Amino acid sequence: MFNRMVQRQEERLDAVFHALADPTRRGMLRSLAGGERSIGELAAPFRMSFAGASKHVKVLESAGLVHRTVEGRTHRCRLAAEPLAGALDWLRFYERFWTDSLDALERELRKPVTPRRPGGSRE
Repeated sequence: MFNRMVQRQEERLDAVFHALADPTRRGMLRSLAGGERSIGELAAPFRMSFAGASKHVKVLESAGLVHRTVEGRTHRCRLAAEPLAGALDWLRFYERFWTDSLDALERELRKPVTPRRPGGSRE
């Protein structure tokens, strides 16, 4: 049971990172952060067809990042940001590594430099 739950979480995280890997989908998510949009509105900045935009939306839906409703012929999309929290948690695990590495680099850069003599040796 626990293994199945972990596997589902990993699959969900894989789907989120797959969805985020494409700049068009990232742009669509950014647009949706401003409010609900139709697929046509999502497609417009990318000069793509409804069918092309719909394929991107399907990937976002599969990752749980977008909810789509159909009103007549209009497909309305809204952001579902909850799955992004899982991605953020995964990235935070590495934050300590980044911070420690940058702190070490800063310490090295702040060390005083001993001038070299004309022959190449240090004083």
